Amino acid sequence: MSESAGAAATDTGIAPLVSGDIEGKSLGDRIYRGVTTVFAAAVPILLVLIALEVLIAAWPAFSRFGLSFLTSSSWDPVRQQFGAAPMIYGTLVSSALALLIATPFALGVAIFLAEFAPPWLRQPIAFTVDLLAAVPSVVYGLWGIFVLIPFLRTTVSPFLRDTLGLSALPFFAGADYGYNMLSASVILAIMILPYTSAVAREVLLAVPRSQREAALALGATKWETIRDAVIPYARSGIMGGIILGLGRALGETMAVTMLIGNRHEISTSLYAPAYTMASLIANEFAEATGDVHISALMAVGAVLMLTTLIVNVIARWLVWRVSREVRA
Repeated sequence: MSESAGAAATDTGIAPLVSGDIEGKSLGDRIYRGVTTVFAAAVPILLVLIALEVLIAAWPAFSRFGLSFLTSSSWDPVRQQFGAAPMIYGTLVSSALALLIATPFALGVAIFLAEFAPPWLRQPIAFTVDLLAAVPSVVYGLWGIFVLIPFLRTTVSPFLRDTLGLSALPFFAGADYGYNMLSASVILAIMILPYTSAVAREVLLAVPRSQREAALALGATKWETIRDAVIPYARSGIMGGIILGLGRALGETMAVTMLIGNRHEISTSLYAPAYTMASLIANEFAEATGDVHISALMAVGAVLMLTTLIVNVIARWLVWRVSREVRA
């Protein structure tokens, strides 16, 4: 058929188009293509340059302290002794706890908007949830200081300690003075909720209608259809949204710095003050004077950057995987 079409085009005086003709051969097309190529290449080049600069600045600390930099709890700028274990621990625990709190709420909102909400209500609620991502971090921090911390200290902590009797557990040992791991984790959960909810909602909406119709035709209820047909189909994309929320929590700085207490120690209690890698850099970088101190802070930044990149790559891969399945 292609030969006859080419012959017909030739007979009518119109040359058949090939891929090179579609791309364009004029000077304007070549300039436009070159400019857009430069813009596209600038992003990965910028990422590589940032990574190289951070690693070069962090290398003196890594070469001096070795593996003990990641396992030691000593952080003493006066004695030039630095160990990032408390900050790594605080970052991972606060992010994991925030994910544990935010995920059920985010999935509940996503399922409601994708499966139950009427069209006239879906967009306003989705816009309101997405608007949480536009609130500045420092505003979350101020709200946490004046609203969240008093609420946790006077209402939630007594309920956990007296009503549920959780004070015997090491996770809830000690007094709640407000500025601690629990407060930082709750504010992080609120901040990452719109990211996880938005990705999960879009993935659920991308599930083919035939999946739902097949389950309903077999006699499944609405909830059984969602549980057995919709969610399993979108599992990879939902996991990608959850990990994207985790990546957002790992790098959060200002709100966590204002609420976590900023203490260089590792404690199992959620009521104890802690530190994160991002809050450490925000607190000490402007006052760091010695070369070793600056290099140690850059080494903490390198660990944080590597962790965040790995988490986001995994999340993007999971979202791409479910998108490919939907297209197939």
